[in-house]
Amino acid sequence: MLVFSCRLTIMATYQINEAKANLSALIAAAEKGEEVIITRYGKPVAKLAGIEKPKKRKLGFYKMDIKSDFMEPTDPDIVESFYK
Repeated sequence: MLVFSCRLTIMATYQINEAKANLSALIAAAEKGEEVIITRYGKPVAKLAGIEKPKKRKLGFYKMDIKSDFMEPTDPDIVESFYK
């Protein structure tokens, strides 16, 4: 097993047989933010990493520029055309 650090990310390398034997521990490490590389015959074949939780979306309203005539009464002819 090799363990090295890269930009505050801890990365561990395990052979497949070691990964099988320690899968629960590797998943727990991935949940904590560590990345685990699984190798076969010394070559990397898989990477185990945790899933980031989605960010909460901030609800709000789209800023609109309402023209001054928007709130003016509608022409009676136009209103009548909707009811024909």
